[in-house]
Amino acid sequence: MNGVSGRWIRGHSGNNPDKPMPALLKGKNRAGRLSLSLAKWLVQKLLNRINNPPIRVLFWDGSSIVPKGCYPLGTVTFHDPAMAFRVFADPELYFGDAYSTRRLEVEGDLVSFLEIIYRALSSYKAEGFLPRSLYRISNSLEKSRENIHHHYDIGNSFYRLWLDKNMNYTSGYFPDPEMTLEDAQVAKMDHVCRKLLLKPGDTVIEAGCGWGGLALHMARHYGVKVQAYNISHEQITYARQRAENERMSHQVEFIEDDYRNIKGQCDAFVSIGMLEHVGRENYRQLGTIIDKVLLSTGRGLIHSIGRNVAGPIGGWIERRIFPGGYPPTLREMMDIFEPQDFSVLDIENLRLHYAKTLEHWLARYEGASKEVSNLFDETFMRAWRFYLAGSLVSFRTGTLQLFQILFTRGRYNEIPWSREHLYRLNAGEREHSWMREML
Repeated sequence: MNGVSGRWIRGHSGNNPDKPMPALLKGKNRAGRLSLSLAKWLVQKLLNRINNPPIRVLFWDGSSIVPKGCYPLGTVTFHDPAMAFRVFADPELYFGDAYSTRRLEVEGDLVSFLEIIYRALSSYKAEGFLPRSLYRISNSLEKSRENIHHHYDIGNSFYRLWLDKNMNYTSGYFPDPEMTLEDAQVAKMDHVCRKLLLKPGDTVIEAGCGWGGLALHMARHYGVKVQAYNISHEQITYARQRAENERMSHQVEFIEDDYRNIKGQCDAFVSIGMLEHVGRENYRQLGTIIDKVLLSTGRGLIHSIGRNVAGPIGGWIERRIFPGGYPPTLREMMDIFEPQDFSVLDIENLRLHYAKTLEHWLARYEGASKEVSNLFDETFMRAWRFYLAGSLVSFRTGTLQLFQILFTRGRYNEIPWSREHLYRLNAGEREHSWMREML
Protein backbone atom coordinates (compact mmCIF):
# COMPACT_ATOMS: atom_id res chain seq x y z
CA MET A 1 0.00 0.00 0.00
CA ASN A 2 1.40 3.38 -0.89
CA GLY A 3 1.16 6.48 1.30
CA VAL A 4 -1.84 7.89 -0.55
CA SER A 5 -4.01 4.81 -0.30
CA GLY A 6 -3.12 4.37 3.34
CA ARG A 7 -4.54 7.74 4.42
CA TRP A 8 -8.14 6.61 4.56
CA ILE A 9 -7.49 3.50 6.56
CA ARG A 10 -6.35 5.23 9.80
CA GLY A 11 -5.04 2.27 11.71
CA HIS A 12 -6.90 -0.68 10.21
CA SER A 13 -5.34 -4.03 11.01
CA GLY A 14 -6.32 -5.51 7.63
CA ASN A 15 -7.03 -8.93 9.12
CA ASN A 16 -6.93 -11.72 6.57
CA PRO A 17 -10.12 -13.84 6.76
CA ASP A 18 -8.30 -16.79 5.15
CA LYS A 19 -5.79 -16.97 8.01
CA PRO A 20 -6.62 -19.80 10.45
CA MET A 21 -8.37 -18.50 13.56
CA PRO A 22 -7.43 -19.40 17.11
CA ALA A 23 -9.57 -22.04 18.75
CA LEU A 24 -11.32 -19.41 20.82
CA LEU A 25 -12.54 -17.60 17.70
CA LYS A 26 -13.63 -20.82 16.01
CA GLY A 27 -15.97 -21.66 18.84
CA LYS A 28 -14.09 -24.84 19.88
CA ASN A 29 -14.32 -24.08 23.57
CA ARG A 30 -16.94 -22.78 25.93
CA ALA A 31 -15.95 -19.10 25.53
CA GLY A 32 -16.10 -19.44 21.76
CA ARG A 33 -19.54 -21.03 21.88
CA LEU A 34 -20.79 -18.24 24.14
CA SER A 35 -19.35 -15.68 21.73
CA LEU A 36 -21.16 -17.30 18.81
CA SER A 37 -24.42 -17.59 20.74
CA LEU A 38 -24.27 -13.93 21.75
CA ALA A 39 -23.55 -12.90 18.17
CA LYS A 40 -26.54 -14.86 16.90
CA TRP A 41 -28.77 -13.36 19.58
CA LEU A 42 -27.70 -9.83 18.64
CA VAL A 43 -28.19 -10.47 14.93
CA GLN A 44 -31.65 -11.92 15.44
CA LYS A 45 -32.61 -9.01 17.70
CA LEU A 46 -31.45 -6.55 15.04
CA LEU A 47 -33.28 -8.41 12.26
CA ASN A 48 -36.49 -8.48 14.32
CA ARG A 49 -36.28 -4.73 14.88
CA ILE A 50 -36.10 -4.07 11.14
CA ASN A 51 -38.96 -6.41 10.26
CA ASN A 52 -36.77 -9.36 9.23
CA PRO A 53 -35.60 -8.40 5.76
CA PRO A 54 -35.03 -11.28 3.33
CA ILE A 55 -31.32 -11.78 4.03
CA ARG A 56 -29.35 -14.76 5.34
CA VAL A 57 -26.52 -14.28 7.85
CA LEU A 58 -23.68 -16.82 7.88
CA PHE A 59 -21.24 -17.09 10.78
CA TRP A 60 -17.59 -18.09 10.98
CA ASP A 61 -18.41 -21.65 12.09
CA GLY A 62 -20.71 -22.30 9.11
CA SER A 63 -24.00 -21.85 11.00
CA SER A 64 -26.58 -19.34 9.80
CA ILE A 65 -29.73 -17.37 10.47
CA VAL A 66 -32.22 -17.51 7.62
CA PRO A 67 -35.35 -15.38 7.10
CA LYS A 68 -38.64 -17.01 8.02
CA GLY A 69 -41.28 -17.53 5.38
CA CYS A 70 -39.33 -16.18 2.40
CA TYR A 71 -36.38 -16.95 0.18
CA PRO A 72 -33.25 -14.93 1.08
CA LEU A 73 -32.46 -12.28 -1.51
CA GLY A 74 -29.02 -11.63 -0.11
CA THR A 75 -26.39 -13.24 2.09
CA VAL A 76 -23.77 -11.72 4.37
CA THR A 77 -20.99 -13.79 5.91
CA PHE A 78 -19.07 -12.78 9.04
CA HIS A 79 -15.53 -14.19 9.11
CA ASP A 80 -14.37 -12.42 12.26
CA PRO A 81 -16.18 -12.49 15.63
CA ALA A 82 -14.49 -9.33 16.89
CA MET A 83 -15.58 -7.37 13.82
CA ALA A 84 -19.06 -8.85 14.02
CA PHE A 85 -19.54 -7.34 17.47
CA ARG A 86 -18.22 -3.99 16.24
CA VAL A 87 -20.76 -4.03 13.42
CA PHE A 88 -23.56 -4.71 15.88
CA ALA A 89 -22.33 -1.87 18.12
CA ASP A 90 -21.95 0.72 15.32
CA PRO A 91 -23.13 -0.54 11.91
CA GLU A 92 -22.77 2.88 10.25
CA LEU A 93 -19.02 2.81 10.87
CA TYR A 94 -17.92 -0.80 11.00
CA PHE A 95 -19.96 -2.48 8.26
CA GLY A 96 -17.94 -0.55 5.67
CA ASP A 97 -14.70 -1.36 7.45
CA ALA A 98 -15.55 -5.05 7.62
CA TYR A 99 -16.48 -5.18 3.93
CA SER A 100 -13.35 -3.28 2.87
CA THR A 101 -11.02 -5.62 4.75
CA ARG A 102 -12.93 -8.81 3.78
CA ARG A 103 -13.85 -9.50 7.38
CA LEU A 104 -17.35 -9.87 6.03
CA GLU A 105 -18.53 -10.75 2.54
CA VAL A 106 -21.72 -9.98 0.67
CA GLU A 107 -22.83 -12.74 -1.68
CA GLY A 108 -24.33 -11.58 -4.97
CA ASP A 109 -25.03 -8.03 -6.09
CA LEU A 110 -23.81 -5.49 -3.53
CA VAL A 111 -26.25 -2.76 -4.63
CA SER A 112 -29.27 -5.06 -4.30
CA PHE A 113 -28.14 -6.19 -0.87
CA LEU A 114 -27.57 -2.65 0.36
CA GLU A 115 -30.94 -1.53 -0.99
CA ILE A 116 -32.65 -4.23 1.08
CA ILE A 117 -30.74 -3.08 4.17
CA TYR A 118 -31.26 0.66 3.59
CA ARG A 119 -34.99 0.27 3.14
CA ALA A 120 -35.21 -1.90 6.24
CA LEU A 121 -33.11 0.49 8.31
CA SER A 122 -35.11 3.59 7.36
CA SER A 123 -37.84 2.84 9.93
CA TYR A 124 -35.26 1.59 12.42
CA LYS A 125 -33.39 4.93 12.31
CA ALA A 126 -36.58 6.94 12.44
CA GLU A 127 -37.56 5.25 15.70
CA GLY A 128 -34.20 6.02 17.24
CA PHE A 129 -33.01 2.41 17.63
CA LEU A 130 -29.84 2.68 15.56
CA PRO A 131 -26.85 4.30 17.26
CA ARG A 132 -25.41 7.17 15.22
CA SER A 133 -21.69 7.58 14.67
CA LEU A 134 -21.11 11.14 15.80
CA TYR A 135 -17.78 12.79 15.10
CA ARG A 136 -16.84 16.42 15.38
CA ILE A 137 -16.69 17.83 11.86
CA SER A 138 -14.42 20.81 11.26
CA ASN A 139 -14.41 22.96 8.14
CA SER A 140 -11.98 25.66 9.17
CA LEU A 141 -9.70 27.03 6.47
CA GLU A 142 -6.85 24.72 7.47
CA LYS A 143 -9.06 21.67 8.06
CA SER A 144 -10.92 22.21 4.77
CA ARG A 145 -7.65 21.93 2.88
CA GLU A 146 -6.84 18.70 4.69
CA ASN A 147 -10.33 17.29 4.02
CA ILE A 148 -10.21 18.15 0.31
CA HIS A 149 -6.70 16.72 0.02
CA HIS A 150 -7.92 13.44 1.55
CA HIS A 151 -10.72 12.95 -0.97
CA TYR A 152 -9.65 14.67 -4.20
CA ASP A 153 -5.86 14.60 -4.26
CA ILE A 154 -5.50 10.84 -4.49
CA GLY A 155 -4.48 10.93 -8.14
CA ASN A 156 -6.16 12.11 -11.32
CA SER A 157 -5.36 8.73 -12.85
CA PHE A 158 -7.74 7.12 -10.34
CA TYR A 159 -10.71 9.34 -11.16
CA ARG A 160 -9.99 9.16 -14.88
CA LEU A 161 -10.70 5.42 -14.75
CA TRP A 162 -14.43 5.88 -14.11
CA LEU A 163 -15.53 9.50 -14.65
CA ASP A 164 -16.59 10.95 -18.00
CA LYS A 165 -14.05 12.48 -20.36
CA ASN A 166 -14.56 15.96 -18.85
CA MET A 167 -13.90 14.61 -15.33
CA ASN A 168 -17.24 15.77 -13.92
CA TYR A 169 -17.50 14.43 -10.36
CA THR A 170 -21.08 15.60 -9.80
CA SER A 171 -24.43 14.32 -11.02
CA GLY A 172 -25.28 14.25 -14.69
CA TYR A 173 -28.67 15.34 -16.04
CA PHE A 174 -30.67 12.73 -17.96
CA PRO A 175 -33.58 14.19 -19.97
CA ASP A 176 -33.50 10.75 -21.58
CA PRO A 177 -32.61 7.96 -19.12
CA GLU A 178 -30.89 6.09 -21.95
CA MET A 179 -28.33 8.85 -22.51
CA THR A 180 -24.64 8.09 -22.18
CA LEU A 181 -22.79 9.45 -19.18
CA GLU A 182 -20.86 11.86 -21.42
CA ASP A 183 -24.07 13.27 -22.93
CA ALA A 184 -25.73 13.53 -19.51
CA GLN A 185 -22.82 15.53 -18.11
CA VAL A 186 -22.97 17.94 -21.06
CA ALA A 187 -26.73 18.20 -20.54
CA LYS A 188 -26.12 19.03 -16.85
CA MET A 189 -23.71 21.82 -17.72
CA ASP A 190 -26.12 23.26 -20.29
CA HIS A 191 -29.00 23.01 -17.82
CA VAL A 192 -26.99 25.04 -15.30
CA CYS A 193 -25.94 27.61 -17.90
CA ARG A 194 -29.52 28.13 -19.09
CA LYS A 195 -30.73 28.56 -15.53
CA LEU A 196 -28.08 31.23 -15.01
CA LEU A 197 -29.12 32.99 -18.25
CA LEU A 198 -25.51 33.21 -19.37
CA LYS A 199 -24.74 35.41 -22.37
CA PRO A 200 -21.54 36.49 -24.14
CA GLY A 201 -19.57 39.03 -22.11
CA ASP A 202 -20.86 37.93 -18.70
CA THR A 203 -18.40 37.37 -15.87
CA VAL A 204 -18.81 34.21 -13.78
CA ILE A 205 -17.32 33.20 -10.43
CA GLU A 206 -17.32 29.47 -9.74
CA ALA A 207 -16.66 28.20 -6.20
CA GLY A 208 -15.29 24.67 -6.17
CA CYS A 209 -14.51 24.00 -9.82
CA GLY A 210 -13.31 20.39 -9.71
CA TRP A 211 -11.19 19.55 -12.74
CA GLY A 212 -12.50 22.60 -14.62
CA GLY A 213 -15.09 21.02 -16.90
CA LEU A 214 -17.94 23.46 -16.21
CA ALA A 215 -15.74 26.57 -16.28
CA LEU A 216 -14.34 25.66 -19.69
CA HIS A 217 -17.79 24.69 -20.97
CA MET A 218 -19.28 28.04 -19.92
CA ALA A 219 -16.46 29.97 -21.54
CA ARG A 220 -16.38 28.00 -24.79
CA HIS A 221 -20.10 27.68 -25.46
CA TYR A 222 -21.58 30.73 -23.73
CA GLY A 223 -18.87 33.33 -24.32
CA VAL A 224 -18.33 34.23 -20.67
CA LYS A 225 -15.21 34.92 -18.61
CA VAL A 226 -14.74 32.73 -15.56
CA GLN A 227 -12.80 32.91 -12.32
CA ALA A 228 -12.85 29.40 -10.85
CA TYR A 229 -11.71 28.68 -7.27
CA ASN A 230 -10.58 25.38 -5.80
CA ILE A 231 -8.27 24.27 -2.97
CA SER A 232 -7.43 20.88 -4.49
CA HIS A 233 -3.92 21.28 -5.90
CA GLU A 234 -4.17 18.31 -8.24
CA GLN A 235 -7.49 19.45 -9.67
CA ILE A 236 -6.31 23.03 -10.23
CA THR A 237 -3.10 21.85 -11.88
CA TYR A 238 -5.09 19.61 -14.20
CA ALA A 239 -7.60 22.36 -15.03
CA ARG A 240 -4.90 24.93 -15.80
CA GLN A 241 -3.12 22.52 -18.10
CA ARG A 242 -6.35 21.72 -19.89
CA ALA A 243 -7.17 25.42 -20.33
CA GLU A 244 -3.72 26.01 -21.79
CA ASN A 245 -3.97 23.02 -24.14
CA GLU A 246 -7.39 24.18 -25.36
CA ARG A 247 -6.28 27.82 -25.65
CA MET A 248 -8.88 28.98 -23.15
CA SER A 249 -6.57 30.57 -20.56
CA HIS A 250 -7.58 34.06 -21.71
CA GLN A 251 -11.19 33.33 -20.74
CA VAL A 252 -10.84 31.09 -17.70
CA GLU A 253 -8.65 31.76 -14.68
CA PHE A 254 -8.22 28.85 -12.27
CA ILE A 255 -7.36 30.08 -8.78
CA GLU A 256 -6.00 27.78 -6.09
CA ASP A 257 -7.72 29.32 -3.10
CA ASP A 258 -10.60 28.88 -0.67
CA TYR A 259 -14.09 30.24 -1.35
CA ARG A 260 -13.63 32.49 1.70
CA ASN A 261 -11.03 34.47 -0.25
CA ILE A 262 -13.13 35.08 -3.38
CA LYS A 263 -12.84 38.62 -4.71
CA GLY A 264 -14.19 40.63 -7.62
CA GLN A 265 -17.63 41.14 -9.15
CA CYS A 266 -19.71 38.84 -11.32
CA ASP A 267 -22.91 38.53 -13.31
CA ALA A 268 -23.30 34.92 -12.20
CA PHE A 269 -22.14 32.92 -9.19
CA VAL A 270 -22.18 29.14 -9.42
CA SER A 271 -21.17 26.33 -7.10
CA ILE A 272 -21.63 22.69 -8.12
CA GLY A 273 -20.91 20.10 -5.45
CA MET A 274 -18.95 22.33 -3.06
CA LEU A 275 -21.54 23.10 -0.38
CA GLU A 276 -21.23 19.56 1.00
CA HIS A 277 -17.69 20.58 2.11
CA VAL A 278 -18.55 24.00 3.56
CA GLY A 279 -20.15 23.00 6.88
CA ARG A 280 -23.46 24.46 8.00
CA GLU A 281 -21.72 26.75 10.51
CA ASN A 282 -20.22 28.61 7.52
CA TYR A 283 -23.37 29.07 5.41
CA ARG A 284 -23.97 32.67 6.51
CA GLN A 285 -20.37 33.51 5.69
CA LEU A 286 -20.79 32.00 2.23
CA GLY A 287 -23.92 34.10 1.73
CA THR A 288 -22.02 37.24 2.73
CA ILE A 289 -19.29 36.46 0.19
CA ILE A 290 -21.85 35.93 -2.58
CA ASP A 291 -23.53 39.21 -1.62
CA LYS A 292 -20.21 41.07 -1.99
CA VAL A 293 -19.40 39.72 -5.45
CA LEU A 294 -22.81 39.44 -7.14
CA LEU A 295 -23.87 42.44 -9.22
CA SER A 296 -27.33 43.99 -8.78
CA THR A 297 -28.51 42.10 -11.88
CA GLY A 298 -26.62 38.94 -10.94
CA ARG A 299 -27.89 35.37 -10.83
CA GLY A 300 -26.63 32.54 -8.63
CA LEU A 301 -26.95 28.77 -8.54
CA ILE A 302 -25.93 26.29 -5.83
CA HIS A 303 -26.06 22.57 -6.54
CA SER A 304 -25.60 20.31 -3.52
CA ILE A 305 -26.28 16.86 -2.16
CA GLY A 306 -28.81 17.22 0.65
CA ARG A 307 -31.23 15.53 3.02
CA ASN A 308 -34.91 15.80 3.83
CA VAL A 309 -34.18 15.53 7.56
CA ALA A 310 -31.15 17.11 9.21
CA GLY A 311 -28.48 14.75 10.49
CA PRO A 312 -24.78 13.97 10.31
CA ILE A 313 -23.23 12.12 7.43
CA GLY A 314 -22.67 8.41 8.09
CA GLY A 315 -19.72 7.64 10.36
CA TRP A 316 -17.89 5.43 7.86
CA ILE A 317 -18.21 7.95 5.02
CA GLU A 318 -16.98 10.79 7.25
CA ARG A 319 -14.09 8.81 8.69
CA ARG A 320 -12.87 6.90 5.66
CA ILE A 321 -13.95 8.66 2.45
CA PHE A 322 -15.47 12.13 2.78
CA PRO A 323 -14.11 13.92 5.91
CA GLY A 324 -15.85 17.18 6.74
CA GLY A 325 -18.84 16.30 4.58
CA TYR A 326 -22.33 17.43 5.51
CA PRO A 327 -25.40 17.22 3.21
CA PRO A 328 -27.81 20.00 4.28
CA THR A 329 -31.57 20.22 4.28
CA LEU A 330 -33.33 22.93 2.29
CA ARG A 331 -34.11 24.72 5.55
CA GLU A 332 -30.41 24.76 6.45
CA MET A 333 -29.45 26.01 2.98
CA MET A 334 -31.70 29.03 3.49
CA ASP A 335 -29.06 30.37 5.90
CA ILE A 336 -27.14 31.28 2.76
CA PHE A 337 -29.99 33.22 1.16
CA GLU A 338 -32.24 34.73 3.83
CA PRO A 339 -29.72 37.02 5.59
CA GLN A 340 -28.82 38.62 2.24
CA ASP A 341 -32.42 39.00 1.02
CA PHE A 342 -31.75 36.77 -1.97
CA SER A 343 -34.85 35.62 -3.83
CA VAL A 344 -34.99 31.89 -4.53
CA LEU A 345 -36.36 31.56 -8.08
CA ASP A 346 -36.25 27.82 -8.61
CA ILE A 347 -35.58 24.67 -6.62
CA GLU A 348 -35.12 21.41 -8.48
CA ASN A 349 -34.48 18.03 -6.88
CA LEU A 350 -32.36 15.86 -9.19
CA ARG A 351 -32.10 12.87 -6.83
CA LEU A 352 -32.87 10.20 -9.43
CA HIS A 353 -30.44 11.79 -11.88
CA TYR A 354 -27.68 11.23 -9.32
CA ALA A 355 -28.76 7.62 -8.87
CA LYS A 356 -28.50 7.13 -12.63
CA THR A 357 -25.08 8.83 -12.68
CA LEU A 358 -23.85 6.50 -9.95
CA GLU A 359 -25.05 3.49 -11.93
CA HIS A 360 -22.69 4.58 -14.71
CA TRP A 361 -19.83 5.35 -12.32
CA LEU A 362 -20.13 2.04 -10.49
CA ALA A 363 -20.24 0.05 -13.73
CA ARG A 364 -17.10 1.81 -14.97
CA TYR A 365 -15.44 1.39 -11.59
CA GLU A 366 -16.13 -2.35 -11.55
CA GLY A 367 -14.63 -2.57 -15.02
CA ALA A 368 -11.50 -0.86 -13.73
CA SER A 369 -11.27 -2.67 -10.37
CA LYS A 370 -8.05 -4.45 -11.28
CA GLU A 371 -6.41 -1.14 -12.25
CA VAL A 372 -7.59 0.43 -8.98
CA SER A 373 -6.12 -2.46 -6.98
CA ASN A 374 -2.84 -2.02 -8.84
CA LEU A 375 -2.81 1.72 -8.15
CA PHE A 376 -3.57 1.25 -4.44
CA ASP A 377 -4.55 -2.12 -2.95
CA GLU A 378 -7.59 -4.37 -2.63
CA THR A 379 -8.79 -2.76 0.61
CA PHE A 380 -8.89 0.66 -1.06
CA MET A 381 -10.63 -0.79 -4.11
CA ARG A 382 -13.33 -2.46 -1.99
CA ALA A 383 -13.79 0.67 0.14
CA TRP A 384 -14.54 2.82 -2.89
CA ARG A 385 -16.78 0.13 -4.38
CA PHE A 386 -18.75 0.16 -1.12
CA TYR A 387 -18.83 3.98 -1.16
CA LEU A 388 -20.17 4.19 -4.72
CA ALA A 389 -22.69 1.37 -4.20
CA GLY A 390 -23.89 2.88 -0.93
CA SER A 391 -24.23 6.32 -2.52
CA LEU A 392 -26.26 4.85 -5.38
CA VAL A 393 -28.62 3.17 -2.92
CA SER A 394 -28.86 6.36 -0.82
CA PHE A 395 -30.20 8.29 -3.81
CA ARG A 396 -32.49 5.45 -4.89
CA THR A 397 -34.07 5.15 -1.46
CA GLY A 398 -34.29 8.87 -0.71
CA THR A 399 -31.73 8.86 2.08
CA LEU A 400 -29.96 11.56 0.06
CA GLN A 401 -31.40 14.28 -2.18
CA LEU A 402 -29.82 16.54 -4.79
CA PHE A 403 -30.90 20.17 -4.60
CA GLN A 404 -30.27 22.73 -7.31
CA ILE A 405 -31.25 26.24 -6.17
CA LEU A 406 -31.39 29.29 -8.46
CA PHE A 407 -31.44 32.72 -6.81
CA THR A 408 -31.01 36.43 -7.48
CA ARG A 409 -31.32 39.81 -5.80
CA GLY A 410 -34.63 40.44 -4.10
CA ARG A 411 -35.47 43.43 -6.31
CA TYR A 412 -34.30 42.04 -9.64
CA ASN A 413 -37.24 41.64 -12.06
CA GLU A 414 -35.56 40.85 -15.40
CA ILE A 415 -36.18 37.13 -15.23
CA PRO A 416 -38.03 34.79 -17.60
CA TRP A 417 -41.77 34.41 -17.01
CA SER A 418 -41.65 30.62 -17.26
CA ARG A 419 -39.26 27.66 -17.29
CA GLU A 420 -39.76 27.10 -21.02
CA HIS A 421 -36.24 28.30 -21.86
CA LEU A 422 -34.80 25.47 -19.75
CA TYR A 423 -36.43 22.61 -21.61
CA ARG A 424 -37.14 23.53 -25.21
CA LEU A 425 -33.54 23.03 -26.31
CA ASN A 426 -32.03 19.60 -26.67
CA ALA A 427 -28.91 18.84 -24.67
CA GLY A 428 -25.90 20.28 -26.43
CA GLU A 429 -27.80 23.07 -28.25
CA ARG A 430 -26.67 26.40 -26.91
CA GLU A 431 -28.82 29.10 -28.48
CA HIS A 432 -29.44 32.05 -26.22
CA SER A 433 -33.16 31.98 -26.98
CA TRP A 434 -33.99 33.49 -23.59
CA MET A 435 -32.55 36.79 -24.89
CA ARG A 436 -35.15 36.90 -27.66
CA GLU A 437 -37.82 36.07 -25.10
CA MET A 438 -36.83 39.05 -22.99
CA LEU A 439 -36.72 41.56 -25.88
